[in-house]
Amino acid sequence: MENVSPSPVPKFGVAVFLLKDKTVLLGRRRSSIGHNTFALPGGHLEFGESFEECADREVEEATGLLIEKIKFLTVTNNVFYKEGKPVHAVIIFMLAAVSAHPQQLPQNIEPDKCDSWDWYDWNNLPQPLFGPLEKLVGAFDPFPSEKI
Repeated sequence: MENVSPSPVPKFGVAVFLLKDKTVLLGRRRSSIGHNTFALPGGHLEFGESFEECADREVEEATGLLIEKIKFLTVTNNVFYKEGKPVHAVIIFMLAAVSAHPQQLPQNIEPDKCDSWDWYDWNNLPQPLFGPLEKLVGAFDPFPSEKI
C-alpha cells in the first residue's frame, strides 16, 4: 500500500463580538495566520464543546473577561494559503455581553498570541482586519436593535 498523507480537514474557530456602546473589542494577532491583523477574541472549538462554551472559555483565556448572554450571529468559510500549506477555517461568530459585576477591563493574558486588547469604534476600525472579520464589515451590523 502506498504511503499517502491525509487530506487537510477544516478547523473550527469561534470569534466573539463584545460590544460597548458603538465599540467592539479587538486585538492585534501574533499568530502565523493573520499576523498583525486586528481580530475579535476567540479560538479553536474543542471536541464536544458547544459554541457558547467555547466563546466563554476563549474570551476568559484571552482577555480575563467573564461574559454572559452568548448568542450565535453568523459563520464564515475561509481558506488561507500560507507557505504552500493551506488552512481551511470555519469561523463561528458569537455575540456576548461582558458580565457587569464586577466591573471588568480586558487584560492581555496571552501576549504570545495578541499584542493588546482595546475598544474600537465600529465605524472607524483599525486596519488591517483579520480576513474573516473583514468579510463581515460593511455587510453586517453586530449591534442588535435591542440590548443584549
